[in-house]
Amino acid sequence: MNIQSELHKASLFHNLELLANQVVEGFISGIHKSPFHGFSAEFAEHKIYNNGESTKHIDWKMFAKTDKLYTKRYEEETNLRCHMILDNSASMYYPEIKNLELDNLNKIGFGVLAIATLMNVLKRQRDAVGLSIYSDDYSFYSPEKGSERHHQMLLSKLNEVCKNNSSSKETKTYKYLHEIAEKIKRRSLIFLFTDMFQSTTEDEKLFEALRHLKYNKHEVVLFHLLDKKYEVDFDFENTPKQFIDVETGESINLYADSIKENYQNILNTYKNDLKMKCAQYKIKYVEINVSNCFSDIMNTYMTERQKFI
Repeated sequence: MNIQSELHKASLFHNLELLANQVVEGFISGIHKSPFHGFSAEFAEHKIYNNGESTKHIDWKMFAKTDKLYTKRYEEETNLRCHMILDNSASMYYPEIKNLELDNLNKIGFGVLAIATLMNVLKRQRDAVGLSIYSDDYSFYSPEKGSERHHQMLLSKLNEVCKNNSSSKETKTYKYLHEIAEKIKRRSLIFLFTDMFQSTTEDEKLFEALRHLKYNKHEVVLFHLLDKKYEVDFDFENTPKQFIDVETGESINLYADSIKENYQNILNTYKNDLKMKCAQYKIKYVEINVSNCFSDIMNTYMTERQKFI
């Protein structure tokens, strides 16, 4: 199922809420092709009845139509607390794109729209959403709430992030993950959107910060955002090029092919270490190519929600 192919080529900034809604509707329309048959356009109003639950709120009219037991959901009911964490460091703005569109996203654009899409789903399910954004400081925090006013405020903040080009900033992800972990007191489902690029000498500190996110029995999903063509495949023309570290400003001139093999070996070793640590800490690791559609995000959310509740 390719959600993205069904969406028009609109600017990401034109209406973030509308685009997020289109992604969700595209997912719902193709849901019969996925294992999540209980997810439908009415999922905000009903949930599947589980044996042992009270029969007080069973919707018998729905049972007559579908031959399945559903319980009614109420507006004030909140079943899930979800906190979104967005890495807003300079490396997330790679590759540099003047006009972000649905078929032309860099890492920050993908992260913003993915969060807006998940917020759309959580809003329909009347769940509470919080948001943290960090770069070279812990720039934004909002606790989990479920009101429409709160939803619009978070959308406004996400729009603001995408409209501002990040200047060169060196971030210490591990520092801010520790701070975020301390703020989230009640058990929550945590989604972290980051490219995980930092100094290699700080890997252990980063792994410990990820472990801290599991504090208070939180469920954590790490969406590792990468541009596959350039950052994974290192698919550059073998002509003299200047490579610049967007966070430190350091640069080097060389032919791409002269370092491609070593670069890929180092990257693969780092990713494997990261996957191993996530498995050790029981954190869900999902590598995301930002050139792809949002199906991996939605499918992961559905799986983790079923486990969480």
